[in-house]
Amino acid sequence: MHNIEQGVKDNLQSPIELGTSLSTHYGQLLERPVVYTQGVALSGRLRLHELRPDSDDPSIDIASTVAEYVTTPAKLFSETDGTANYAGFCWADELAMSTDDDRYLELLGTVADRFGPTIEDGPLDPDIRVEDFFFASTILGRAFHSTLNYKYIDLLSEFLLSADTLQPNGLWWHCKASPFYWGRGNAFAALGFAEALTYLPEDHPSRPELLHTHILHLEGLVRHQHESGMWHQVINMPNTYLEFSATAMIGYSIARGLREGWLSDEWQEFAGRAWRGIAQRTTENGELEHVCVGTGPLATIDEYVNRSYTDGLDDRGGAMALWFAVEMARLEAGV
Repeated sequence: MHNIEQGVKDNLQSPIELGTSLSTHYGQLLERPVVYTQGVALSGRLRLHELRPDSDDPSIDIASTVAEYVTTPAKLFSETDGTANYAGFCWADELAMSTDDDRYLELLGTVADRFGPTIEDGPLDPDIRVEDFFFASTILGRAFHSTLNYKYIDLLSEFLLSADTLQPNGLWWHCKASPFYWGRGNAFAALGFAEALTYLPEDHPSRPELLHTHILHLEGLVRHQHESGMWHQVINMPNTYLEFSATAMIGYSIARGLREGWLSDEWQEFAGRAWRGIAQRTTENGELEHVCVGTGPLATIDEYVNRSYTDGLDDRGGAMALWFAVEMARLEAGV
């Protein structure tokens, strides 16, 4: 793949153009074990069509892709599946809306119930893994929105309020066992809070504190945004590589905050930089540059610094870039 850091593209595709291109490469399957990257990409295709209703409706194709999970919900997960797998159903409410089929909302509720009954007794990691911020928020938030059952949003807010690994520099540890500022880990945190705030009622008692925490984190992040718009594999270590998925997720979180009104217009600059960084590192064939491979908690900072990356097609980066592209297009369109 062409090294874009050595030859930056000048003629960048617009968010809607790049989103349309990405949708042909990502969001085409939902294989077992279901995982969040597949779900985000399916959601992205549905969102793209909502933004461009004159385009081909992907609902029939997606309904066919996910049919087995609706007909046999008892077989959704294996005993070894966890929150990353549950988050793979984040498309369910959007497919229900586009098809007027409530079976997808029932499926969403079935998945959301797996996060309970309490934060102590459910699957959320007591070591406060930041991945769970997103995995829980994207499912529990949607379940609340579709049912107005407060058990979902209260469980989510209790979990996020219990997280105590945000540091004075405004960055989150990966988890208590790994007190390092991993790029995609901090992006999971930003994305998780953005998802939670999207669905959390304005009058919910936890909203002011969660919003305050989220903005503290974003302020910590933008202090480390590279001039290219990207963020590093380890957020506060500029000698580490510029990492694609973290940038797409953080950029999305800022764009969502701008669109929903909890971030002021001064944040436009940071979202725009992030978008340019992502667009410059995405080819028309859906190939991406420098996406960190799957990463559980690691024992040393050197393991994060030296963690390998992929170039080319990559579901982690592609799914999040699709979400980011649609969110930027929505922001530009004022919808």
